[in-house]
Amino acid sequence: MNNEFFNALEALEKEKGIPKEYMIEKVEAALISAYKKDNDGNSNVRIVIDPDKKDIKVYQQKTVVEEVTDPDTEISLEAAKAISRRHVLGGVVETEVKTKNFGRISAQAAKQVIIQGIREAERSRAVEAYEKKREEIISAIVTKIDPTNGNVIVDTGTSETVLLKAEQIPGETFNVGDHIKVFVMEVVGKETIRGPIVTLSRCHASFVKRLFELEIPEIADGTVIIHNVSREAGSRTKISVSSRNEDVDAVGACIGAGGRRISDIVNELAGEKIDIVKYSEQPEEYIREALSPAEVKSVVIDGERSCRVIVDPTQLSLAIGKEGQNARLAARLTGFKIDIKTE
Repeated sequence: MNNEFFNALEALEKEKGIPKEYMIEKVEAALISAYKKDNDGNSNVRIVIDPDKKDIKVYQQKTVVEEVTDPDTEISLEAAKAISRRHVLGGVVETEVKTKNFGRISAQAAKQVIIQGIREAERSRAVEAYEKKREEIISAIVTKIDPTNGNVIVDTGTSETVLLKAEQIPGETFNVGDHIKVFVMEVVGKETIRGPIVTLSRCHASFVKRLFELEIPEIADGTVIIHNVSREAGSRTKISVSSRNEDVDAVGACIGAGGRRISDIVNELAGEKIDIVKYSEQPEEYIREALSPAEVKSVVIDGERSCRVIVDPTQLSLAIGKEGQNARLAARLTGFKIDIKTE
């Protein structure tokens, strides 16, 4: 039986990465709990688990006293001396207890504690793994789609978790087996049936930022810098970039030869439009760029974070955008309240 037990611990360590030492601590606690339950809580015991010898021993401990008032936890000096003349008052006498004496209820209790220990270890590992990927993109496989609410269950390689409908790009559809990219927004180490609570997203603005960092080498190596991203998922994104190297065109680097780089990102975003904006330290120039593809005649800063933009009448609808989207995204990108007017 002991061989099976230790072999199981080794398998857990190899397959799930749960340290054997961690599980041994849990098993010790389980055996102590089981023994005390068998004895109405009136026993002190010490557990010795030797993984090298594949041996488990239980020792009942009794304190040496002059007069015994609790025979379950105390032993007289005379009785202790009979066991070993080395025992003295206040010392502890240990007697080995055969684990086969445990009742069925105690064994079941120990089993439950061990199972709980395994769950806690797996949860702890999952939380740690997700924490390392917080605000990063990870790959996942769609394992189930809930037809009632549109939520998608995905396997991230760490655990199965939910990609909520609200965090999916509007209009995109999934099939079981699809390989997708998701952004890890938040990790809460709270116990649930599936493990830790992980908030995944494909509509967060940072999802686009991370995609650019993955797809554009010049961004990955720090040559091109992303300053801000404003996004309305499923429809349009504006992203502002600049270059630390005068010989590198930040916008061109993001687009790529023949538009290949940006097309790969657009495909990942289910066809979402992306405006790549050249960043400028000059607010007027930055706002002008942010309102592209509209052509702006002039920008006047008339407040701490507000401005008036003048455009040709033919450019007004383009500058404002459908339902005000272009102006809205430009305002978020630049941090300015933008008032668009014609001459």
